[in-house]
Amino acid sequence: MIRSLYSGISGLKSHQYKMDVVANNISNVNTIGYKSSRVNFEDLIYQKTNQSGVYPSYVGLGVNVSGVDTIFTQGGLKSTGRPLDVAIQGNGFFVLKDPVTTRTYYSREGVFYLDKDGYLINGHGYRVQDVNGADIQINNPEAVVTLTIQNDGQIKLVRSDGTTEFAGPIGLMSFKNPETLERIGQNVYSATIDTQTSFSSPVTPGQQGQGILVSGYLEMSNVDLASEFTEMIVTQRGYQANARVITTSDQMLEELLNIKR
Repeated sequence: MIRSLYSGISGLKSHQYKMDVVANNISNVNTIGYKSSRVNFEDLIYQKTNQSGVYPSYVGLGVNVSGVDTIFTQGGLKSTGRPLDVAIQGNGFFVLKDPVTTRTYYSREGVFYLDKDGYLINGHGYRVQDVNGADIQINNPEAVVTLTIQNDGQIKLVRSDGTTEFAGPIGLMSFKNPETLERIGQNVYSATIDTQTSFSSPVTPGQQGQGILVSGYLEMSNVDLASEFTEMIVTQRGYQANARVITTSDQMLEELLNIKR
């Protein structure tokens, strides 16, 4: 009797956790480069109720959240027409470095800018790294008339005197187990002690299985609203079912207490 109460409570907690993840996915449906999350459940320990016989009996003690996976499928590309908006079509992450802490981050968001010193940065000031793991810097950015980023990550510059120069190329990094990346927020990930990179340093886009860069486009969120709303309904019904388990168990306890009356 009491076991069912605690099983119901574990179901409520687990389904509330799943609803939190679903809500976060929906809230980020228009976040550039966002990758959706998925909750996995697992059953808890079992109590053996029959100590004899060939086929022992067990009663489960509820459910628990075993983990939250990140789904790294490709998001759709949206045209912006801005040269410093870059989408990755295929595998790989941009490599970013915080100039203050020197910490390295990884991202699928390609909204870049040039700061006053000519460094290629993202919206939080993290510097984009080239294939050698160095900051990408444009000399005399005020003299640049046009700037284009090619599919292989090369940055083509045309200066006011008509000369053409190249910078970069922008490097991409991939991972053997990207699900171990830590989600920091601000559209960036950080490597953990379990993360294994596919290469010792960033590589050129389009090579060694890496995706290509598409300038003037941004990768949108890979959240599927139809799937998320379906998961919301399933989660809500699961929550209601577990609440009903608690209510029914309470009614059975009440009947037991009323036997002596």
